[in-house]
Amino acid sequence: MGPMGKQSPSSLPVPTGGSCLLLLFCLRLGTSCPQSCQCPDHAGAVAVHCSARDLQEIPQDIPANAVLLKLDANRIARVPNGAFQHLSQLRELDLSRNAIETVGPAAFAGLATGLRLLDLSYNRIRRIPKDALGQLSAKVRLAHNPLHCECALQEALWELKLDPDSVDEIACHSSEQEEYVGKPLIQALDAGVSFCSVQHKTTDVAMLVTMFGWFTMVIAYVVYYVRQNQEDARRHLEYLKSLPSTPAAKDPLSLSP
Repeated sequence: MGPMGKQSPSSLPVPTGGSCLLLLFCLRLGTSCPQSCQCPDHAGAVAVHCSARDLQEIPQDIPANAVLLKLDANRIARVPNGAFQHLSQLRELDLSRNAIETVGPAAFAGLATGLRLLDLSYNRIRRIPKDALGQLSAKVRLAHNPLHCECALQEALWELKLDPDSVDEIACHSSEQEEYVGKPLIQALDAGVSFCSVQHKTTDVAMLVTMFGWFTMVIAYVVYYVRQNQEDARRHLEYLKSLPSTPAAKDPLSLSP
């Protein structure tokens, strides 16, 4: 044994296999950089630049300490659930100029409190799942997407913090009200247009048609019931008329002796 307070190399604790794997995984998660991307480190804050790398999906090995992630100008078509859940320090996420059509309802799970800017402009998004963006406190850019203006989109936008610099560039590519196709969505909403009222009117019309159908059925049943009773009464009356009449009884006092 060596001197007091010192340990020989042979007496130092040796990490187990599981601990080694966990340590390697943590080191890799915190320091790796996706292939073909650049990850400059500034005072411990990592910026991940993956712009225009012909990526078709979101990389899996993004450093956990990334504060900026640029995935713009690629060919990403979908944002799956939990794609960024390990990036709790992320402040800015750029997904613009891709081919994104689908956004999972939990696509941005884990980014609710820290994210400051989310850029989804210049994609192919038609409908936005309310749960995907509703919990974010970040500014959101949605300009230049083929959005379908409907009640669900209007309700989703009520919960978003839209970027004021690009909000006027959000337009209706298609709409339940054709007169707003191609026009800025925010201007229509500011003017008091409600895409939900169309849905409500459709529901009201369907309800009126259903009620009219039931009312018609009730009236038809009442008419049938009355006519059937009248027919039964007529038949009963005819039956009574067809019965032979009985002769009247003679008065015994009127008989002579």
